[in-house]
Amino acid sequence: MRWNWQQPDWPNFAYEAKRLRSREDQFLKGAGVLVGVMAHLDADDRQNLSIELMAQDAVDSSAIEGEILDRASVQSSLAKHLGIKADHRRANAAEAGAAELMANLFRSYGEPISDTMLFHWHALLMNGRRDLADIGRYRTHADPMQIVSGALHEPKVHFEAPPSQAVPTEMKAFISWFNDSRPDGPSQVSALARAGIAHLWFESIHPFEDGNGRLGRAIAEKALAQGLDVPAITAFAETVQRHRKDYYSQLQRASLSNDIDEWLGWFSDIVLAAQQRTLDRAHFLLTKTKLLDRLRGQINARQEKALLRMFAEGPDGFKGGLSAANYRTITDAAPATATRDLAELVELGGLRKEGELKHTRYYLNLGE
Repeated sequence: MRWNWQQPDWPNFAYEAKRLRSREDQFLKGAGVLVGVMAHLDADDRQNLSIELMAQDAVDSSAIEGEILDRASVQSSLAKHLGIKADHRRANAAEAGAAELMANLFRSYGEPISDTMLFHWHALLMNGRRDLADIGRYRTHADPMQIVSGALHEPKVHFEAPPSQAVPTEMKAFISWFNDSRPDGPSQVSALARAGIAHLWFESIHPFEDGNGRLGRAIAEKALAQGLDVPAITAFAETVQRHRKDYYSQLQRASLSNDIDEWLGWFSDIVLAAQQRTLDRAHFLLTKTKLLDRLRGQINARQEKALLRMFAEGPDGFKGGLSAANYRTITDAAPATATRDLAELVELGGLRKEGELKHTRYYLNLGE
């Protein structure tokens, strides 16, 4: 089998730009809508949403590779790196490194990529690791860099990257293309196409001993941010995580040829879904503000606490809805008080009620 990097047209990726045009237009339009919605949020909500999205991105990008990070710890560490007051939650080495990478990506999105930048990112991601020979530099091992699955005695090779000795030359070509293809560069490439090519190209080289997936997604987000000339805070890794199996399947298929229309179409749809999820979260915060403003002076402290706890669950809300028992746990209210409080919230339009008796559940009334 010949991998993409072994073929004579490497790395001249071929695709039809016109097939992406509608998606590119939708991406730019969605970015404009998101800017507009964010402008209607107060400063605290904007800041909190940005921190929340970046922390979730770091957690999900690690989860794609099977590494579990604590979101609250990453969020606290990220806030500190951005100079924002945060709690004193202690982050482990991996969480602190992932948070610092996201902060660096946020602050330096417009800067060109370099070996030095990538080495720094890799050192951050591998913070605390003692099992790797090459940290903060490209891999040097003589063994083939392979992505495999299955039993040790009969592994299935999904991809084999260029040998280590070829990595510096391959990365020099990649970095040159990435910097030249930016919006103000001499060889401009549209935002979605550039991000999709950058991610695939980087993953095909697989230049580091570990962490290539997370760094490749960070590079894609950097490309998207440069395409918009604003930090691209989206639920990109979260959306990839939701489609993890398909993501690996698409990457594996794309590694067999340098004709990448299918890959770019799939990748663009993931970016658009991530952008929509981010927009949904921004709308959700805006709705929260409007609802609480409308109910101010009409609800008691218990009811406000319960509503805030429900909003803290995000747009997807409590799985299965809020029960009276949940309400009592959140507020320490007596059963009769909980029943009265919930009925008032329904009457005021803060909650909507579904079901009867023990099957009664309550949901935020976001349509009001």
